Amino acid sequence: MIMDLTDSHAHVDVSDFDADRDAMLDRARAAGVGTLLAIGNGPEIEKLGAAVPYAEAHDWIYAAAGIHPHEAEHATDAHYAELERLARNPRLIAWGEIGLDYHYDHSPRDKQASVFRHQLEQARAAKRPVIIHCREAWADCLRILEEDWRSSGLGGIFHCFASTLEEARIGMDMGFLISFAGNVTYPKAQNLRDVARDIPMDRLLVETDSPFLAPQSNRGRRNEPAYVAEVARTIGNVRNLPATQIAETTSANFRRFFGLGHSGNRTGAVPGGVSSHF
Repeated sequence: MIMDLTDSHAHVDVSDFDADRDAMLDRARAAGVGTLLAIGNGPEIEKLGAAVPYAEAHDWIYAAAGIHPHEAEHATDAHYAELERLARNPRLIAWGEIGLDYHYDHSPRDKQASVFRHQLEQARAAKRPVIIHCREAWADCLRILEEDWRSSGLGGIFHCFASTLEEARIGMDMGFLISFAGNVTYPKAQNLRDVARDIPMDRLLVETDSPFLAPQSNRGRRNEPAYVAEVARTIGNVRNLPATQIAETTSANFRRFFGLGHSGNRTGAVPGGVSSHF
């Protein structure tokens, strides 16, 4: 049975897909992926909008753009200006991925924080929810969101969630949905499956983070959006629900949050059910 799937986070523009991008997208559709959020990141200006052409070419794909914390030290006023320009495109429905990453520290932590705060200010002005990347930086990330974002009422997505139920609950209280990726399928990730089991169904999303984090059946190989089905099956198993129900629920959550109709057309709703900002 074909599932009604949404991949809430995929990097379809990257060179990993240059040899077979069209076939990869066809496989996603064949697997039941009816909606996909393509993520664009910098630091180069031409890369910030890299996801937008795919959203413009396919009515089932939407785009996001933002400066990743790895690249924060390269951020300039020109990058911020380009993001403001991109946010005027109706196919760009979210700002991100943005946040903090203390695992790799590719950019100094103070610079990560300043770029994060600046983009939260921009996203608030553009009335776009944010896609959050947070790795080993939860205390600082949640503090910044509390100080600079909660009052916006726009919420967002905690992408590739890999922390505790307590931190997920803090995020949900600020209007965030919690998205699980292929790492939830890994044998040693029982703690993450426990969190996925306990997240309220109306706050749950699934993703691939393609081409990264392939689920267990393809671990060590390139990930792609079709594999989001395995994430749905894994979460279904821990919740004692059919994968089709996880797929349908997470797709409905995504459409409701972003104000999209079943076919991907806007309904006029945004997070919280208020009139569309877009």
